[in-house]
Amino acid sequence: MTQKPHRLPGKVRIIGGQWRGRRISVPPINGLRPTPDRVRETLFNWLQPVIEGACCLDLFAGSGALGFEAASRGAAKVVMIEHDERAYQGLVEQVTRLAADTVELVQADAMEWLHGAQNAFDVVFLDPPFAGKILARATQLLHDRHWLGPRARIYIESERTQGVSPVPKSWVLKKKGAAGSVQFRLFEERGDSLER
Repeated sequence: MTQKPHRLPGKVRIIGGQWRGRRISVPPINGLRPTPDRVRETLFNWLQPVIEGACCLDLFAGSGALGFEAASRGAAKVVMIEHDERAYQGLVEQVTRLAADTVELVQADAMEWLHGAQNAFDVVFLDPPFAGKILARATQLLHDRHWLGPRARIYIESERTQGVSPVPKSWVLKKKGAAGSVQFRLFEERGDSLER
């Protein structure tokens, strides 16, 4: 039996905040899968006490669904990193269309970018391509190179069949969930980040 190809949604809806109900386009790129509405709604309910005024990093931005949702809900700054040219151009169009002046776009390889000069982020979204094996490397670089502010929240989304990727010992699991083929977890940075 042949599997039907995965169909990409042409648009995803921003769920809350100033752009509530607005739709952002999803470029037809293989492997690009925006975080589903139900998962985003759950995540931002979890983040509700900390998202307003936060400095956020969307490390594998893709469609920008997580970053734009954060900006819509009052994040002070959202840095989106995207390597793919078509996805990056899609983000540029959305920033222009929404007049999203709190969003900063960077076209770069996420792993290389993490080796650069760092700022401390309050919230980090990690939703890398499922086909890759870069989640463990990304979490370690975020920790080792001090990208996280005190009590930062780190959201990790991955494929259920991948199992659970290890994270630094100072990250405390706050919430977890699953929907369809996706598992997601929210951590809080504790411990050595408070000693810097």
